[in-house]
This record gives sequence, structure tokens and C-alpha cells, in this order.
Amino acid sequence: MEFMNNLTVFTEFILLGLSAKPYLQVLLFVLFLLIYLLTLLGNLVMILVVRADSHLHTPMYFFLGHLSFLDLSFSSVTVPKMLQHFLYLKKSISVWGCITQSFFLTLSGSTEACLLSAMAYDRYVAVCHPLLYTVVMNRPLCTAMVSAAWGMGFLNSLINNLFSRKLHFCGSNIISHFSCELPSLFLLSCTDPTANKLLLSGSTTFLGLLTFLLIIFSYSRIISAILSIPSSGGQGKAFSTCSSHLTVVLLFYGTALFRYISPPSGLLLERVVSIQHTVITSLLNPVIYSLKNQEVKAALQRMLRQKMSSSEEGISVWCSVREWGEGIFRNRNTF
Repeated sequence: MEFMNNLTVFTEFILLGLSAKPYLQVLLFVLFLLIYLLTLLGNLVMILVVRADSHLHTPMYFFLGHLSFLDLSFSSVTVPKMLQHFLYLKKSISVWGCITQSFFLTLSGSTEACLLSAMAYDRYVAVCHPLLYTVVMNRPLCTAMVSAAWGMGFLNSLINNLFSRKLHFCGSNIISHFSCELPSLFLLSCTDPTANKLLLSGSTTFLGLLTFLLIIFSYSRIISAILSIPSSGGQGKAFSTCSSHLTVVLLFYGTALFRYISPPSGLLLERVVSIQHTVITSLLNPVIYSLKNQEVKAALQRMLRQKMSSSEEGISVWCSVREWGEGIFRNRNTF
């Protein structure tokens, strides 16, 4: 810690995490390690399947590959540090490390919100203009939409975190959370954080409303188009193309709105909602897309069959080599 103007200015924070009870630390470590490994496995498999299977080289799965990468990033920003704190008594993080973590949290969250709105527009074109789908959702447009999502997420995170670097922290250095989020840091600032709060509220509101309104517009047109289909079978088929994305949107925005609209309180409920937003959603997204999507399940089956056939070929080659070697050995023994 440093001393400035008779105030103790801290250079590190203490993250209280989920529980201070020692007997729960090992249990929580095992639980979140399992969740993290499953998140890594699910999203990596989704990325590999989308890249490897030519049947999935379409705009929808192009966006889905980026969503899986974002989910990996979202979870990896917080969970490894959380796992470390479960095993060590000292649950500290430097001020610069804390701001860096908040930068990547804001980047991942902002980019995912923009990407979900792009995916909603993709579903709108697929349902409402199916004959023009391949023409409208061409590769340059998809690349531009993903680049815009990353650009807006990066800009939003950069501006907010650059202003946060001017803050000084004194008094208490205890954060009643398991990760560093900007609203929690503002509570500990000994300099006036009003401008930072206004900037964060303004940018979050603008980005949230923009992406949410785009999603609402897309789904209002989608629902109108589905209701105009005369057969119930056609309605079910059209809705099934959007059900996975709609489920992911509800999970993401439901927890995000609760977390960022309500003021920071340090209560356990706030931390539970943050876990749902940053950890559980990243785990569930690939499960939702794999369980509700026949194309993804078919691609997984094709990939597994290819791996099994490759393994069988390898075993067959190994057996042939071994038989050849045993034959040579027997021939040598006959002389």
C-alpha cells in the first residue's frame, strides 16, 4: 500500500468470493473446476465442429463459432482466478490486475450482446426471406457484422476502463464479489467516481438498448411471419430454427439486466446472478445449440464416426505391422 495526503491508497484488493467458510472451499473448487472444464470442452467442440464440417459453413454457424469463442473468453476471465482463491488463504488481486479483468469482462459482455443481435438479424432473414437468405447473408456482410460487434465491444470497454485508471482507491480494499466489475470498484474509490458512473451507465444503456431493440425488431417480424404460416407443422419448423438463439438471448439479457440495472450491494444474490451471467451461461450455450439443433447433432455424429474409422484404420495398420514383424521373427527361428 502507498500513503498519499494522509490516506492509505491500496495497490491490491481482497476478493471475498462466494463463501468465507473453509470447509466449503474445497467443495466449491471441485464444483467450479468441473463447470470450467465442461465449458472449455463444450465450446471447443462447438468451434471444431463448425470449422471441420462443411455442412455447417453457413452464416448461422459462422456466428455460433464466434459466440463459442466469446463464451470461452467470458468464463476464462474470472474462473481461473476464482479457483486459485479457493485454494489459498490470501485472496488478493492487484489494482491493475483488477482493472484488466474488468476490461475483458466488459469486452466479452459487450461483444456478446452485439453478436446476439447480429444472430437475431440472421434468423430474421432466414425465416422472413428464405429465398434471399444466401444473397443477403453473404460472407462480406457476416464478416462486417462480427467485426462491428468486436469493435463496439472493444471501444465500450476501452473508454470505460481508461477513465477508471484515473481513480485512486483508499479506505477499504475489500470487494464483496468473486471478480472485478466496474460498479464494485466505484464503491471503493476515494476520488469522485460520478463521471465514471455516468459514462458506464450511458454506454451500457446505449449498447444494451441498441442491441435489445434490434433483437425485438427481428423477433417481432419472425413471430409475425410464423403466425402467417397456415400449417402447424410449418410453424413448428420455422420456430425450431430460432428456438436455440431465443433461449440464449433470454438467458443472457435476463441475468445482465438484473445484474447491471440494480445498484451494487455486495449481497450473495448479486454474486449468484453474476455466476449465472458469466459462468453458467457460457456452459449452457453449447449445450442448448447441440441439443436443440439437428444439424449440429448430425455434424457431431459425422465427426465421431470419422474419428472412430480413423482409430480403426490405425489399429488395423498396427496389427498388420505386428503380424509382419512376428512373421519375420518366426522365419528367422526356422533357420
